[in-house]
Amino acid sequence: MRWSEIPRDAKAYMLYHTLIAPSLMVWILFPLYLMETGYSILEVGAFFTAVNIIAIPLTYLFGRLFNRWDIKKGLIAIDVLDGIAYVLYGLAKGAVAPLVLFAGKTIEKLSTVLYPLYRAYEQVIYPEDKYEEILAWHLRLPEISRLVTFPIMGYILGYIYPGPESYRWTFMFFGLFSAVTVVYIWRFLPSVGREERITPESFTFKAGEFKVLIAFETLFTLAWMMAPEIVLINYVVFVLHKTVFEVTLIACASSMASIIGTYASERVPKGKGFQALGIAMFINALYTLIMALAPPFWLVIVVYAIGEFGSTLGFPFYRSWQFSLIPKERTSEFHAAISSYKTLLGLFTPFVAGALASLHPTLPYAVSFGLFLLAGAMFWWLYKARSLVAKH
Repeated sequence: MRWSEIPRDAKAYMLYHTLIAPSLMVWILFPLYLMETGYSILEVGAFFTAVNIIAIPLTYLFGRLFNRWDIKKGLIAIDVLDGIAYVLYGLAKGAVAPLVLFAGKTIEKLSTVLYPLYRAYEQVIYPEDKYEEILAWHLRLPEISRLVTFPIMGYILGYIYPGPESYRWTFMFFGLFSAVTVVYIWRFLPSVGREERITPESFTFKAGEFKVLIAFETLFTLAWMMAPEIVLINYVVFVLHKTVFEVTLIACASSMASIIGTYASERVPKGKGFQALGIAMFINALYTLIMALAPPFWLVIVVYAIGEFGSTLGFPFYRSWQFSLIPKERTSEFHAAISSYKTLLGLFTPFVAGALASLHPTLPYAVSFGLFLLAGAMFWWLYKARSLVAKH
């Protein structure tokens, strides 16, 4: 699909994600900041678990409310909350720093409560007959943005101005930058209220297939949550003795692999989506298997790129399958319910991952390996089952 063929509103939404992509640097810097200011990997895991508890009931509640409200206002709320959280991170200093950090992380977690609105917005704003093609572009542009900005920020924060004080200034910058993204949303993104979300008459809710979707969400969510960002940062910075710059190099390699993966996904033949998903999960299993063996830094870069390629290859087909099972007038509620379920699954995974990493730095990847294998096997089974039905 060419850029010129994408509707104007969809382009504006993709450019918004391209604009905010550099702020994802905070997700790397925040756990690193905690570790460099005295927190152990186990304590960081416990910190994230404590914050996770708040989000479970609120996610579904907000999802139901946005069945009636304009989703665009929810996107604005996300950026406002993130901006406040990042500013608090920047202000966290002295004896009250732990309280300010916890308050900031709690506010950021409240913004993630609204993250299902992104998927709800995409389901409405993207053309229904072009989901798979357009989602490739949806991934590609933000990855290009990260590829350009991450190594620059990583080098500055890793070698020129290293340390927690520089991290705090970075948090402040991205917090204040949220004012720009809020204006962009208000000015350039279309509203999506109830009247824009009408399910076609041909839609039939498939309860059985939706249960399969939930089963996959369980395996996929646990696989990723058992080896979160804190495990990678702990291994690269405190075991391999690298800096945040090397962490951003891993992110850049992953972005390059993701961009390649978007083009590979566009070449998957129609009707082969479940097969592509199965391959993607087995690729992810390979990445976690190698990471479990405690590889050297150069190999970490390679295997993370391999894992990101697998994730990107399967993403458009998984998201398209998900969209096909959810009625549009209840899209925010369904996505919020799935997100609440994932949050419940991941309630204690940061603590468990931290505990496993405290025993051995790469042990969490071994658990992820088994879960990715199961997810891949599920999609191969689903692909074979559908092929059998088609033959008859």
